[in-house]
Amino acid sequence: MKKVLIYIAIILAVLIIAGITTCTVISKDLPQGKDSPETEKMVSQMWEALNKSAWDSTRYVMWSFRGANHYKWDKESNLAEIKWDNNRVLLDPDNISGIAYENDKKVDEASAQNLIDNAWSKWCNDMFWLTAPFKVMDPGTELTLVEHEEGDRLKVTYMDGGVTPGDSYIWVFDNDGMPKAYEMYVEILPVKGVYVPWQDWVTLSTGAKLSSKHEIAGAALELENIKGGMDLNDINEDSDIWEEIR
Repeated sequence: MKKVLIYIAIILAVLIIAGITTCTVISKDLPQGKDSPETEKMVSQMWEALNKSAWDSTRYVMWSFRGANHYKWDKESNLAEIKWDNNRVLLDPDNISGIAYENDKKVDEASAQNLIDNAWSKWCNDMFWLTAPFKVMDPGTELTLVEHEEGDRLKVTYMDGGVTPGDSYIWVFDNDGMPKAYEMYVEILPVKGVYVPWQDWVTLSTGAKLSSKHEIAGAALELENIKGGMDLNDINEDSDIWEEIR
């Protein structure tokens, strides 16, 4: 029995070392960017391709992330409803506050914060996958130009905010400024420089365009049931679901 445990320990150690080695080999170093007026031109071209003016005027948005987390968002007030499993949180993301429900029963304030924190963490991740092209000039971002043989690319570093400040993304565009993909240099991934396509664009009723499919290492990451508009009925609601936290 002792020998079996030793063999298992050796195998686990080998697998861990192999995994670390593999990540080290396929990871990329974060390219050094340089300041350039071209960065703002690239952003402007992308925003024109995605109809950012229409996005800015869109009042309500809904979507599901990988079929597990379900969102409705009042963009104007920046209030969200987040549902997963048997949980529902009405969230004020700016203040990480809100009201939580479990199995349709309101959770007392002392116990609600864990659900609210969980909802906020989901929100930071899943909302970014929906709206990242519109967030490249958020407060706290640093834009630089990365020269590449296939064409210059836009490097965006989030110096603060969110769950993991310091993450960088290098955007790849087509000739019309549409985002084709980005390379991810983020803290939570052991492999740096992962190439992630942005595909299957959906056009909201307002005219704004959002990507509904990404692929990471061959696995699809899908955003489903994307809808948006100026009225609550555009997100399948007929009354103000955020009334409790306004």
